[in-house]
Amino acid sequence: MTPISLAIACLLAITLGYGSLCAAAPFGRCRKCNGWGFQMKHDRRGQLKRGKDCRRCKATGRRIRIGRWIFNRAQRIYREGTH
Repeated sequence: MTPISLAIACLLAITLGYGSLCAAAPFGRCRKCNGWGFQMKHDRRGQLKRGKDCRRCKATGRRIRIGRWIFNRAQRIYREGTH
């Protein structure tokens, strides 16, 4: 196998793998709050305490994956264009 065809095969495998991940699990953990839905704070004694709700995920702890977001946009544009 030539290096170019090997690179194309690897990129195709990665793309199909990510596409199947987005189809099977469209939501991932929020990167800001790490899936908790809120930030952790320390009180004066140094103990962990619940902080404010996360604004990025609206306290759900979930975010939509980039690939799923792109797929949803493309689907919406196609649907609106055919009507």
